[in-house]
Amino acid sequence: MKYANTGLFEFCKQLGHALLKNKAADEEMVYYVPEQYQGYFGENATYIKKNSLHKYWMPTYFRPAVWHTTFQSSRYTPQAGNTKMVLTIHDLNCIHEKQPPGKVKAILKSVQKNIDRADHVVTISQFVMNDVKTHLHLKDKPTSVVYNGGHLDAFPDFDAPAYRPAKPFLFSLGGVNAKKNFHVLPALLVGNDYELIIAGPILDEHYKQRIQVTAQEHGVADRVKITGAISYPDKYWYLRHCEGFLFPSIAEGFGIPVIEAMTMGKPCFLSTKTSLPEVGGPLSYYFLDFEPAGMQEVFRNGMHDYRQKNPASAIQAYAARFSYDNMAKGYLDIYRSLY
Repeated sequence: MKYANTGLFEFCKQLGHALLKNKAADEEMVYYVPEQYQGYFGENATYIKKNSLHKYWMPTYFRPAVWHTTFQSSRYTPQAGNTKMVLTIHDLNCIHEKQPPGKVKAILKSVQKNIDRADHVVTISQFVMNDVKTHLHLKDKPTSVVYNGGHLDAFPDFDAPAYRPAKPFLFSLGGVNAKKNFHVLPALLVGNDYELIIAGPILDEHYKQRIQVTAQEHGVADRVKITGAISYPDKYWYLRHCEGFLFPSIAEGFGIPVIEAMTMGKPCFLSTKTSLPEVGGPLSYYFLDFEPAGMQEVFRNGMHDYRQKNPASAIQAYAARFSYDNMAKGYLDIYRSLY
């Protein structure tokens, strides 16, 4: 939970709350979190403050029955002993982003080290599990796929978004960097009067400029707004009022924003890369490539199909399968199998 407004933060936040909600009365949940999150999940839990020195040596006075390492490369792991360890692997995006070989090797080495320590390995999609089996060594350890949830906190009375569009708008959400592939989206504004809102923390200022340059090239710069990080009420407002949700990412272990948009019954336009077809399912629309003409055709046809069929209720029912309660129950079953 070091970086707010990210998918990993949302995963940890929602898992923490859902575990407390679904645990048995005789089970104690202990949260190992930074100082600012002591007490974050309420009074019915125990808290231990993260200390950077624990990356090198975890105190032996703290010996839980099960330790859950919630990020694949984390250096915060229990000492060898009676404590069982569950490891969640969110993605091996370094491979799909085609990062330098030396960096890929270092990342895979750190993940492999945690796999070697783990007693049970979890991935957040079958796509990621397939990646792990291809590029790493599980050594016959027990494995599970536990899908993320996608609950969207509701703020029905909120009506003061960070930026209020003047026209019908399309919405996209995520950390602004190259893997999210946002720069291909301005092309979808050609030939219509939509605005495009891209929200999320600016992780790469140069990439933000690339989006803006692309918008200028298509002559739609005045209809593209990059807001930066937004609040939960803002997110609810944009998802509630947008005409469609766009997510052209090229590397996702899951893609929580897709399920959040689907909980509102919105048409979702996704890339076919990595896990997104698995998560978006048959009720989403997919860009087969990122050439402007092809994307525009998918978008036009998808919006026409959505208006003709009105599948909002079916989309919401599909999204309901991906709940944080189901996610927490999946992890609780794994914890209980180890003690």
